[in-house]
Amino acid sequence: MNLLKALATVSGLTLVSRILGLVREMLIANLFGAGLVTDAFNVAFRLPNLLRRLFAEGAFSQAFVPIIAEYKSQRSPDETLALVSHVCTMLGLVVFGVSMLGVVFAPWVIHATASGFASQPDKFALTVELTRITFPYIFFQAMVAVSAGILNTWNRFSIPAFTPTLLNISSIGMMLLAAPYFERPVDALAWGAFIGGVLQMVIQIPALARIGMLPRFSISLADPGVRRILKIMLPATLGVSVAQVSLLINQSFGSWLPDGSISWLNYADRLMEFPMGMLGAALGTILLPSLSKMKASGDADGFSATLDWGLRVACLLTAPSALGMMILAIPLASTLFQHGAFVAADTLQTRQALLAYSVGLMGLICVKILAPAFYSRQDIRTPLKYALISLATTQVLNAIFIFGLDMKHAGLALSISAAASLNATLLYRGLRKRQAFIPQTGWFGFLGKLGVALIVMGLVLHFTMGAQQAWLDNGTAWRVIRLSIVMSAGGVAYFATLFALGFRPRDFKRLAH
Repeated sequence: MNLLKALATVSGLTLVSRILGLVREMLIANLFGAGLVTDAFNVAFRLPNLLRRLFAEGAFSQAFVPIIAEYKSQRSPDETLALVSHVCTMLGLVVFGVSMLGVVFAPWVIHATASGFASQPDKFALTVELTRITFPYIFFQAMVAVSAGILNTWNRFSIPAFTPTLLNISSIGMMLLAAPYFERPVDALAWGAFIGGVLQMVIQIPALARIGMLPRFSISLADPGVRRILKIMLPATLGVSVAQVSLLINQSFGSWLPDGSISWLNYADRLMEFPMGMLGAALGTILLPSLSKMKASGDADGFSATLDWGLRVACLLTAPSALGMMILAIPLASTLFQHGAFVAADTLQTRQALLAYSVGLMGLICVKILAPAFYSRQDIRTPLKYALISLATTQVLNAIFIFGLDMKHAGLALSISAAASLNATLLYRGLRKRQAFIPQTGWFGFLGKLGVALIVMGLVLHFTMGAQQAWLDNGTAWRVIRLSIVMSAGGVAYFATLFALGFRPRDFKRLAH
């Protein structure tokens, strides 16, 4: 398998999903702006989204993928299918129960995760009702996570990468077609999330059937593979929950800030999702099964070289993304969101959050690459320890940035960035200490050339962007045309400089079994 080709496939399909996600956020900005209604929906959908990461994508994938990769290479197809069926049934029953509890106890959930809303009865009541609609989303996503882990292990990356697109299509369709028929138009957005979850689950069925891994309902805790997964999932759940708890604490902080704060963070986060999804999530997706197979076969040199490849690709593509978002924060926010109910003041506030997030983009993406190296070795405890350190750091920085420096919502974003950078550093040092990762030669020259290309790109962006006020005052057509020109000029300058310095696409080709 060509990892660069697999990365291109996953990134390309992720790009489609992110573009549609951006369209969804543009519609939300246009219809609802950044205020009470959007804050309510963002809080209502954030918790099931975080639980999805906790139960499904996070702890489950970290425990499941290394073991299913081992079964695929060392056990019969029947034994592998039995493990898949047992795990799918167990996870489905647990998450279905959790989703029902979330529906029943929604008021208590909002009290715990957005306590500031309690002082505004209308906002609190709306958030509770939207939460009851969106909470079952986690069940559908748990089933999707099982499918994604299986398909990625079989090197079938396309369906898992395409699946998130269905959520965005459903949400866009409900806003455009169904919102006028709801007493509260925002309810259509919540039902769009519910329907999107159903569609995401259903599309997995044919793909699993084609590889003979469609799970059956089968309960068995006696399966040794299930016991191993459960043993790994406990510390994995704790590790992943650290990150989710951190986000929930930040949301609670945000609920006490002025109306719109959570929405500004969400719009900035949507822009961050482009590089995070196309690079961080995509690299993590293709690296985890590859690293797991190399670990299972004892290929230490291949393991280290593959991880080195992932880090170089991340640096090559993440650094210009972070610099570009810093320089073009206002052009990006104004072009994409400043329409209808979303005004220039919202653009300026979104810019503050985007600048703070951009600082930690490299750390956020490197965590997505380095953590799978531990998970592939079935070492969950070490990332957990580092995650706990990062959680404590985040809350200390929250107190400093919000109460000490009065940075408001931007302080929440900056604390996440700083903690992610710390987490990435600890993960890197941990791998080096264990000699699981030995960097290949040529890093100093690689980073030096990268630095030159970034300087050239930054200068081109700065001088072609023009005055920031023009982006706030001019119309949408002007912004779209101008932003296209500026981004094209910056991209050409960056890659042309790299080419002149000797970079070639073939240098990043990497094969894995």
